[in-house]
Parts: sequence; structure tokens; C-alpha cells
Amino acid sequence: MLGSIYTWTTLALIVVIGLIVWKGKGPIIGGLDRRAERIRSELDEAQNLREEAQHTLEEYKRRQREASDEAKAIIDHAKEEAVRLRRKAEAELEESLARREQQAMDKIAQAEAEALAEVRSRAVDVAVAAAGRLIADNLDEAKSSEVMGRSIEEVKAKLN
Repeated sequence: MLGSIYTWTTLALIVVIGLIVWKGKGPIIGGLDRRAERIRSELDEAQNLREEAQHTLEEYKRRQREASDEAKAIIDHAKEEAVRLRRKAEAELEESLARREQQAMDKIAQAEAEALAEVRSRAVDVAVAAAGRLIADNLDEAKSSEVMGRSIEEVKAKLN
């Protein structure tokens, strides 16, 4: 009898398992299919996100290269501009120095000319005064007037 209880219990267990499998097979397989589909869609979404991230990374790398190239171009332009400005400043400085040197030379020449004219003027005054004294001391009045007139004419002619 004990053997028949085990038999009937085993048989009942097999029937219950069979019913569970027969009735639960669709929902279990459906659940597994849904889970597999969800996993597949998550994998697809992850793949899409990975591709999008890769594309974004490439875009940022491209932008970084462009920005780096642009920065290099700006630096090169700034260096060229600095060289150009330095050369221009040097040229302007040289021109300014040349102008100032020429102005100084002109002032020196003008001062020399003024000094020479003043020396000549004083020499003429001294010579005229000396000649006047000599003539006054050595000549009579008629001859003195004649010599004085000629001397004045000669001095005027030499000064002009």
C-alpha cells in the first residue's frame, strides 16, 4: 500500500507538472520572448547610443582640430603683425632720428651763418672806424671825404 501511495503521489505530481507546463508554457515562453525582445531593444539602443557617442566624439575631435588650426593661424598672424609693426616702428624711428639730425644740422648751419654775419658786421664796423681814424689823422678834409666815400662803396659792394 505504501508503494501505491508513492505511485499515486508521483502520478499526481507528474499530472500537475504536466498541467503547469501545458498551461504555463505560453506565458513562460511569452515572458521569455518579451524579455529577450526587451534585451534585444536595449542592446540596439545601446548600439545606437554608442554610434551616436562615437559620432559626437569624432565631431568634437574635428572641432578641436579646427579650433587648434584657427588658433595657430591667429598666432601666426599675430607674429607676422608684430614683426611688421616692429619694422614699421624701426623705420619711423630712423626717419625721426634723421629728421632731428637734419634739424640740428640746419640749426648749427644757421647759427654759424649768424655768427659769421655778426663777425663780418663787427669787422666792418671796426675797419670803418679804424679807417675813419686813420683818414682823419692823416688826410685833409677834402681828400678824407673822397676816400671815405670810396671805402663805404667798396664795403657795400663786398657785403652784397
